[in-house]
Amino acid sequence: MVPPVEKFMSRMRALGVGDGHQVVVYDSVGLFSAARVWWLFRLMGQDNIAVLDGGLAKWTAEGRATEDMPPVIRDRHMTVRVQNALLRDVTQVSAAAKLQSHAIVDARGAARFRGDSPEPREGLRAGHIPGARNVPYASLLNADGTMKSPQETRALFEAAGVDLDKPVITTCGSGVTAAILSLALERMGKTDHSLYDGSWAEWGQFPTVPVATGEA
Repeated sequence: MVPPVEKFMSRMRALGVGDGHQVVVYDSVGLFSAARVWWLFRLMGQDNIAVLDGGLAKWTAEGRATEDMPPVIRDRHMTVRVQNALLRDVTQVSAAAKLQSHAIVDARGAARFRGDSPEPREGLRAGHIPGARNVPYASLLNADGTMKSPQETRALFEAAGVDLDKPVITTCGSGVTAAILSLALERMGKTDHSLYDGSWAEWGQFPTVPVATGEA
């Protein structure tokens, strides 16, 4: 789902977002798609990017100010330096799984990971990437939509059998909630992580790559 650099730059310029800005992203449910936006900015070489923990729901629950006025757009240039180490494709993930050179972590729910539940997208096989471990993204979140502490998230990764001494590749259904795992890893101080952008929407449709079922 990663857009071409030119499209990313033009869309950000249209929003008035550019060099010198501290960017804060949020969504309406607490923490869901905001992590994907955070990761995309990081992929494009933007370090001044943060996620509002708990999102708009927590913000409004605390009685903080909101407005419905359209923003004032000021044209701003953005310098992009793509960080290819943050991105993995199906060939790279296939090699990593075969060589066991990376820890592959799946953010989908346990039933989908095991292959017990059908995939919501038509035509996809059920199961997971061989050798992957399962850390459902929802397990990393508190009841109010905020992310659990780095100590708590580390314990969840370790309990799932994730070898944190290896570089980590995160994956999910479509490349969105995998970014929540990436954000958790970053907060834990683990920086050698990347995201499989095609995720199961891609892997599950290829008949030539292996699929495992059951527990990790």
